[in-house]
Amino acid sequence: MFDFEEALRRIAEQTVLCVGDVILDDFVYGDVTRISPEAPTPVLTVGRSEAEIGGAGNVARNIAALGAHCIFVGLIGNDEAGRVLTDKLGKLKSITSELVIDNTRPTTRKVRFVSEHHSTHLLRADWETADAASGESEAAVIGFAEAALPKAGAVVLSDYAKGALTARVIRATIEAARRLGKPVVVDPKGHDYRVYRDATLITPNAKELAAAVHRPVTTEAEIAVAAAELARLVGSKAVLVTRSEAGMSLHVEGDPPVHIPAYPVKVRDVSGAGDTVAAVMAVLLAMRAPYEAAMRAANAAAAVVVGKRGTSTVSLAELRHRILPAASLAPEDKIVFDLSVLDERLEQWRRHGLRIGFTNGCFDLLHRGHVRLLAAARAACDRLVVGLNSDASTARLKGKGRPINPVDGRAEVLAALEAVDLVVVFDEDTPLDLIKRVRPAVLVKGADYRREEVVGRDVVEAAGGQVILVELLPGHSTTNIVRGVAGPAARAGKPAAS
Repeated sequence: MFDFEEALRRIAEQTVLCVGDVILDDFVYGDVTRISPEAPTPVLTVGRSEAEIGGAGNVARNIAALGAHCIFVGLIGNDEAGRVLTDKLGKLKSITSELVIDNTRPTTRKVRFVSEHHSTHLLRADWETADAASGESEAAVIGFAEAALPKAGAVVLSDYAKGALTARVIRATIEAARRLGKPVVVDPKGHDYRVYRDATLITPNAKELAAAVHRPVTTEAEIAVAAAELARLVGSKAVLVTRSEAGMSLHVEGDPPVHIPAYPVKVRDVSGAGDTVAAVMAVLLAMRAPYEAAMRAANAAAAVVVGKRGTSTVSLAELRHRILPAASLAPEDKIVFDLSVLDERLEQWRRHGLRIGFTNGCFDLLHRGHVRLLAAARAACDRLVVGLNSDASTARLKGKGRPINPVDGRAEVLAALEAVDLVVVFDEDTPLDLIKRVRPAVLVKGADYRREEVVGRDVVEAAGGQVILVELLPGHSTTNIVRGVAGPAARAGKPAAS
């Protein structure tokens, strides 16, 4: 089984070459409150505007946002939009850009006018030409790409049909990559995909696939057949079909087709989602991940970016949180040894008006009684902080042979519980200092304590908080579990399990 967590840790070691059509994406946001008296069109009262690196440049941004290094080769005009792109790319440390300036053409620029309130695009204005790059520009692009290939683990050809990826550039790049054994991912454009022959992976959307094979593709069975046909046509190892809210379909030579659903998310803007898919596929293939594993990562990444506005990227942290089970992320998200990190988290929660609760214990062998206590504590607050006795503290309280589980293990098991929002390890015999630092609105303990015995009660109540005592499950304790294990072992003449 593919180890996603290990793969995500290795992303920073990868370098990907991206060649394609760079675009300056301008977004103008505002509110529509009236219709123009001059014509039956809405009037956008502009509130703000944003300029982003789009097209193939957004593929490069996504590669860099994941933590990999990108060598980007593109084509711009000798104009203000080109200078803006050059400046923006130059500020991204994880991207090495080689922008060829072609004096015969404008830099591709798209301006989208968006209603902020309704999150709808009202109009798009384009400055562009689809004419092929000049022979001199072609040669420069090929030269930069071939020079970068030995440093890259994979190649992306991001084709927006704006002239940078001519047939000559595409063929030269694919053939050079094949000689070096580097996988090539193509985000295609147009109807005749034979220009991409021998690419490793083609990533059309469903509409593009239908145009390529000249027939409708609506069902999963039809998509599988069409993808296999396209793979044969261009001689590619694999075809990944993106199907918007329906998910993705994968054809790999010699394997059965794989169809996966999209993540259920609120879609804000689909601009650039295909760029994200191409970027993630290239990064994963650079480390020789299986195609299906790479597709699942790309599907998760796409779910992140469509929930954002504008031409967006996905960070490594966002991808990890989308693709990995919550329990596997819990240790790094929830366990705190550094009290300054605790202070930051508490400040953030208070800023949002959240009610903070606190409980504590050794939690040596987690059992049903602990789970009930923690669930009840979490039900009384918005965020639950659990103070966890360190190994030294537990040994002083519980005696020889305790704890059975070291603090790292106890903390990780606690952090995996949905009821727990933060685990803070403390060395003292009592959590009093920690309670003073947390200043909880709710302090929770088991009902085996009397209210006046609860450490920190006076601190919490003096600040207007409350103390809650939770009824315990009879017979459930770590001590009873240890005795239960030791009893049978002793009767059998064997040492108890530790």
